[in-house]
Amino acid sequence: MAGDDRHLWFDHALLPGGWARGVRLSIAAGRITALETDTERAPEDEAHAIAVPGMPNLHSHAFQRAMAGLAETRGPAGDSFWTWRELMYRFVESLGPDEFEAIAAMAFAEMLEAGFTRVGEFHYLHHAADGAPYDDPAEMAARIAVAAGQTGIGLTLLPVFYAHSGFGGLAPKPAQRRFLHDPDGYAALLAASRKAVAFLDDAVVGAAPHSLRAVTSDELAAVTALAGPAPIHIHVAEQVREVEDCLAWSGRRPVEWLLDQGLVDARWCLVHATQMSEAETVAAARSGAVVGLCPITEANLGDGIFPASAFLAAGGRFGIGSDSNVMIDVAEELRTLEYGQRLMHQRRNVLTSAEGHSTGGELYRAALHGGAQALGAGDGALRTGAPADLVSLSAEHPALCGREGDALLDGWIFAARGGAVDCVWRRGRKWVSDGRHVARASIVERYRLALARILA
Repeated sequence: MAGDDRHLWFDHALLPGGWARGVRLSIAAGRITALETDTERAPEDEAHAIAVPGMPNLHSHAFQRAMAGLAETRGPAGDSFWTWRELMYRFVESLGPDEFEAIAAMAFAEMLEAGFTRVGEFHYLHHAADGAPYDDPAEMAARIAVAAGQTGIGLTLLPVFYAHSGFGGLAPKPAQRRFLHDPDGYAALLAASRKAVAFLDDAVVGAAPHSLRAVTSDELAAVTALAGPAPIHIHVAEQVREVEDCLAWSGRRPVEWLLDQGLVDARWCLVHATQMSEAETVAAARSGAVVGLCPITEANLGDGIFPASAFLAAGGRFGIGSDSNVMIDVAEELRTLEYGQRLMHQRRNVLTSAEGHSTGGELYRAALHGGAQALGAGDGALRTGAPADLVSLSAEHPALCGREGDALLDGWIFAARGGAVDCVWRRGRKWVSDGRHVARASIVERYRLALARILA
């Protein structure tokens, strides 16, 4: 539902041309209808200190928020992504639609509190626990849409096509039964998902072949055709074992094989792409696709470090996602991204393009524009005609005191421990005030009850 007509005034705001002072936004029907700079506050204006565009979260599995902290006990020797995945498979056995909706609402509320204003929900939990389809093929997708409506976050729904357990069309495993479709069933899921999100103001439905492990080449082409002009997301080259298995199957590395199909363009988001060769890195950058980086989850799972410096030097585009939602924090994703590069290259300010440029400023702008592209949401900037999706930062926060311009972003990303986000508006409606979602109490209570049932 669009917000009421209103006017917001900020001391400082990050606009497409840079930082501006005395910025007044007029908002109607959820969009910015007028934007003035160097202007005084009017009596009817709601005033705040610092405005930045809301950040897109281009990759989330909302249900995994309920697993946060539950996978930190060491398992057998060689504990890895693959052993974590087995735990996740067991966890989903206990999730029904009601629990799924409550967990998604909790994750989405926390995303807004962190400064994310749109989420790309990479959704693969389609069927009942025994693998039987629900009467409505989009039952679980509809629960995501309801959670988005309840919390106010923008939604790019990415229903996942999943058919196989390994490269070359290997038969799926019993633990994957809740995820599976054939191409006809997937087409029906997409159609039902579009209906399920129709009540939301500006929801987008894309397509998501899960990974090269989970689709054949013919299925990949079919899923891509079903997407049309909408976003297409895929997990690719996240783990060393995945690269080895792809080489054994095809003689090529995953990103190499995918780009050779001639399908990848600006609609695509290559999620993780952690394990790329130098040639793949340059080719991915030149493809026009966005790489979806999830540094907190990639660190948590031990995926490795994305070759970000070389990718950006080749002109690549990236956005950030919260993936497993083990921690939901815009600043922490960007900080972890940069710090991983510092550890790998043993120098500072690695992802800054030129002397005198702000690392926080460049990271924020790049993730904003790349994330918006990947979610089919324009360029994410605050401009006349754009959705009024914005975040205010507290000028009283110790990490932001006495700063202006990109130094504010450096302070938020590299020096704040939380509390820097003050308010968040989504389509002009304020969903976060004083750092808390307006419906936090009821969302937390539903989440608490859901977890009590799941973990009993």
